[in-house]
Amino acid sequence: MDFDFTDEQALLRQSVERFVADRYGFEARRAILASGPGWSRVIWNGLAELGVTALTVPEEHGGLGGGPVETMLAMAALGEGLVVEPVLASAVIATELITASGDATAEAALLPALASGERIFAPALYERGARYDAGAPGTRARRIGAGYGLDGDKLALCGGGAADAFLVSARLDEGLALFLVEAGAPGLLVQRERGYDGTPVATLAFDDLRLAASARIGGEAGSAIRSAIDIAVAALAAEAVGVMRRAVALTADYLRTRQQFGRPIGAFQALQHACVDMFVASEEAWSAALLAAGRCRDADPTRRRKAIAAAKVTINKSARLVGQKAIQLHGGVGMTDEYAISHYFRRLTAIERQFGDADHWLKAYAQA
Repeated sequence: MDFDFTDEQALLRQSVERFVADRYGFEARRAILASGPGWSRVIWNGLAELGVTALTVPEEHGGLGGGPVETMLAMAALGEGLVVEPVLASAVIATELITASGDATAEAALLPALASGERIFAPALYERGARYDAGAPGTRARRIGAGYGLDGDKLALCGGGAADAFLVSARLDEGLALFLVEAGAPGLLVQRERGYDGTPVATLAFDDLRLAASARIGGEAGSAIRSAIDIAVAALAAEAVGVMRRAVALTADYLRTRQQFGRPIGAFQALQHACVDMFVASEEAWSAALLAAGRCRDADPTRRRKAIAAAKVTINKSARLVGQKAIQLHGGVGMTDEYAISHYFRRLTAIERQFGDADHWLKAYAQA
């Protein structure tokens, strides 16, 4: 198996890494989080100019036609900077939901605006009481004349705090369906809030929301939703690697500079061993990210699902080890907002739960 990247892939990685280094320093990120929206339209436009928002959109719709490997490289670079702009939600998950739906009309109408960054969509797939199961929504859709009515709610939407429209899963009599719901639609209540790691999320409530027939995307949506979740987990795994690598670097730097008993605390062998454990875990996470990227398009659904499940379990385990040891080695000061490591710890903690915890994915592996 060839693990070398092409020249184009290497250039993509370098471009995103340079963008993050130049425009997304720690203090700049803190200022973005402290702003009202909690994300930056200027940064989003910069990512669009770089091609990140168009990465997985097919070329015929104004995109770059990239795949899981390109997504992996971009997400790892964004993870190192803890970029809060909704790349995962809009450029990865929403794009996959639309392209996997098989709805050519929706693709032509929606994907160009996603590719350019003009519009931001957030997936609305998870609900209270359903844990991590996106395949059995309680939200109900019913036919009203030529259109639809929608009732229910959706919880903690990834990227929801920045979205101007939502891709909502609902239960129809004949199965799962996917609908495009504009943020300002009558009958929709959008509660924008912050996640544990400070990123903008949203909770939706539908109260007899009426939709035109054209709001439905594709037919039975179960397959598209499963594909989007697999793609999302692969992308999240890559982001987690970027977060871990930076957490390891910050911790190693702290051990080299923090003085105790007249010498750097990094001189103590026990702390060196702990830092090595963090490094090894981050490398295991990189292997998991490679596995997820390589298998998330596998035509064999069983092999694909097992690979994604195994990767997420590994990522969750590594995220916990790296995050907790980073705080342990920094001491109490590592939990303060002024220290970058506290932000990396919170993001790793959030990643461990996003799209499913270890128990959920171990069960998925066993049932695949």
